[in-house]
Amino acid sequence: MSKFNFLFFLILGFLGGIKPLWACTNLIVTKGASTDGSTMLFYANDGEYVPVLPIHKAGTWSESDSLELISWPNGVRCNIHQPKNSFHAVGYHMNEYQVAIGETTFGGRHELHNKKVAQEYWHLMEEAVRRAKTAREAVQVIIDLVAQYGYGSEGESFSIIDPNEAWLLEMIGRGEGEDGALYVAQRIPDGTVLAHANHSRIGTFPLDDPENCLYSADIIEFAIEKGYFNPKAGKAFEFNTAFDPVNPAKLRYCESRVWSLYNRIAPSLQLSTDYCRGVQGAQAYPLWIQPDESLSLEDVKHLVRDHYEGTPWDMRKGVAAGPYGSPNYARPMTWEVDGQACSWERPISTPVTAYSFIAQARGHLPNEIGGIMWYGLDNNYINVYLPVYVASTRMPEAFNNGDINKFSWESAWWVFNFVGNYVNLRYEDMILDVQKEQGKLETELLKSQLGLEARALVLIQQNNQEEAIAMLTAYTQEKAQQVMASWKALGEFLIMKYNDGYVKDQELRIRQQKGRESYYRNALQNDPQRALPVWEDQEGNKEPHNY
Repeated sequence: MSKFNFLFFLILGFLGGIKPLWACTNLIVTKGASTDGSTMLFYANDGEYVPVLPIHKAGTWSESDSLELISWPNGVRCNIHQPKNSFHAVGYHMNEYQVAIGETTFGGRHELHNKKVAQEYWHLMEEAVRRAKTAREAVQVIIDLVAQYGYGSEGESFSIIDPNEAWLLEMIGRGEGEDGALYVAQRIPDGTVLAHANHSRIGTFPLDDPENCLYSADIIEFAIEKGYFNPKAGKAFEFNTAFDPVNPAKLRYCESRVWSLYNRIAPSLQLSTDYCRGVQGAQAYPLWIQPDESLSLEDVKHLVRDHYEGTPWDMRKGVAAGPYGSPNYARPMTWEVDGQACSWERPISTPVTAYSFIAQARGHLPNEIGGIMWYGLDNNYINVYLPVYVASTRMPEAFNNGDINKFSWESAWWVFNFVGNYVNLRYEDMILDVQKEQGKLETELLKSQLGLEARALVLIQQNNQEEAIAMLTAYTQEKAQQVMASWKALGEFLIMKYNDGYVKDQELRIRQQKGRESYYRNALQNDPQRALPVWEDQEGNKEPHNY
C-alpha cells in the first residue's frame, strides 16, 4: 500500500504554498439513535486542497515487514511494524468490517506538541482501519501505536464507530523529550449522539469503568506536575480544561457548531447560547445528548448543511451576506476595527471544505453491503453525497483527481467548486436551483440503492461475493458519472439563467430582480446622498428607460 496515503495531497498543499486549515466537524449517531439501527458518522475535512481517497487492498505481512511513515510538517520519518493481516479500506476512513473514523484537531497546549516524532494523527487513523475489526479495537490500536512509536501531532479528537458501538478518543502529546501521549477514550452510550468541532469535549470521566472508559494511567499526575490542574482547588479533574483551555474566540468558532447541532437535534433541552458566545462561567454543553426523535440519513444531511439558519447568527442576514444573502464569507474570519477584535461566524458548512462524508455502519447487512460512505466534495451545503461501498475495488476517477492550480471539467472537485463559487453572485436565487437538483439526485440515489442492495444480498447469500463487490463498485462508478454530468449541466444552466446580473424567468425572458430590502437600507445609511431629490411638482423619481 502507499506510504503517502493522506499525505499525498497534503504534500501538494505545502508545495503549492497552501496552508491547510486543520479544521473539521464531526457528528456521531449511535445505532439506538438512528431510525434504521445504523451507526453514523459525519466528518467534514476543511482545507483548501484537492483530496484523494485511495482504495487500500487487504494484505498479509511477515514479522520483518515494516511501513515507513513520513511527517512532512515535522520533517521526520520512521518505520513501524506491519500487522499480520491488514484489512481492505476506503482511504483512511472505513474498512471492510464497517469500522469508520473521523477527527477534529483541537490543538490544545502548544508546548505538548512533539515535533520530533513522525507518527501523526492521520497515520493513526489509517492504521486503525487497516488493523481493527471493531471501534474498541481501533481505539486500542491507536493507543498501542502511540505508546510504541510516539505521537507527533497537536491535540486531536477521534470519532470511531462500528455497527454496534461508537467511541470518542481524545489525545495530546507530552512535549519534546517525552514518549507517548495522554489520552481519554469514552464509549458513547447507545441511543445518544455526540458532536465535536476543534475543541476537546471530554471533561470529567469515570476512573473505574474500563469497559466504557480508557485513559492514560498518569494523566492526572502529569497535569498536576505541569501546573494544568490544582487538586486543592476543590474541582474534579477535567481533560479539556487541563489540556485545551478555552477563550471567547475558540468557544465561538468551535462550540457554536456543537450548539447548532444539539439545539436542532434536541430542542427540548433549550441549551443556552451563553457558553458558545463566550460568557464567563457559562455551563459547557453535555458531551452527548439524547435526540428528541431518531435520526435518519436524510436528517443527518440536513443537520450538517448549516449556516445557523433561523438563529440570531443566521449568516444569510446582515452586511456580510451582501445584497443576495450569501452565507459564504471569504476568510480571514477575524478582523479588527479601532483596536476591537471582531469575527464572522464559523459554520458547519463552509466553502473551504475539501471533502466530507457520512459513514453508515449497518449491522443487519453483510459487511460488503452494510458499510457505506456517502462521500461529497467541496461545501457540504452545495454538494451531492455519492454512495461508496467499503467493499469497492476502485474510486471513480473524476472524484479522485484534480490540480488545484488548473480548473478542469473532468474533476468532480472543480465541478462542485464552480457551482459553489458561482452561486455567490445571486445566492438567495441560485441556491433554490442548486437545492432542486441536489434533492433530485440524492432522492434518486436512495431509491436506486434499495434495488442494488437487494440484488447484491442475493449474490452474497449464494456465496458470490466477488460478483456482488463488482456490482457495488460498478454502481458507484455509474452514479459518479451521472452526478458529474448533472452538476456540470447545473453550472452551465446557472451561467445562462443569471447572466450579467439579470434573472431569466421560466419562459427565458430577461428580468431585473432586486436584492434584499435591508441591503438597500444599509446602502442609504452609508451614503445618504444616494437618495434622489424630489421636486414639488413630481410624485417621485422613476427609473429612465434609456440609460
